[in-house]
Amino acid sequence: MDWNHYRFRSLWTLPAPPATVYGVLERPEDYPHWWRQVREVTRLDDTTGVIRIRSVLPYDMTFTAREVRHDPAAGVLETSLSGDIEGWARWTVTPRGTGSLARYDQVVRVHKPLLRRLAVPGRPVFRVNHALMMRSGRRGLLRHLRAV
Repeated sequence: MDWNHYRFRSLWTLPAPPATVYGVLERPEDYPHWWRQVREVTRLDDTTGVIRIRSVLPYDMTFTAREVRHDPAAGVLETSLSGDIEGWARWTVTPRGTGSLARYDQVVRVHKPLLRRLAVPGRPVFRVNHALMMRSGRRGLLRHLRAV
């Protein structure tokens, strides 16, 4: 088993139409306004930015995200990731009842030296840290959607 390889999936049921949710998710530079763990997003160009995140554990993760798929009709936003983590992340937004389902998939390999050294004993804690970050992101997005 590669202890530095992670696969995550989060499902967010949201009370807004898919186009509205997609419209918020396609603007990562605004994430810090509603998702407190996304500390900073610096746009490099129209399809690339540097993102700094920090969840419960006392370390920042910084990576470059480059858009590889932007498909509003299919509800898909996909990025390649490089830096402290390397891999990809994808949002898929679909109708669910009168609202939406936002599915987040991420497959990454950790490059941050501290996390690599703690890979075996820290893995369960790192997974919980990610889950807490995603839970907080959903709550923040819900508040943001209510305010829009």
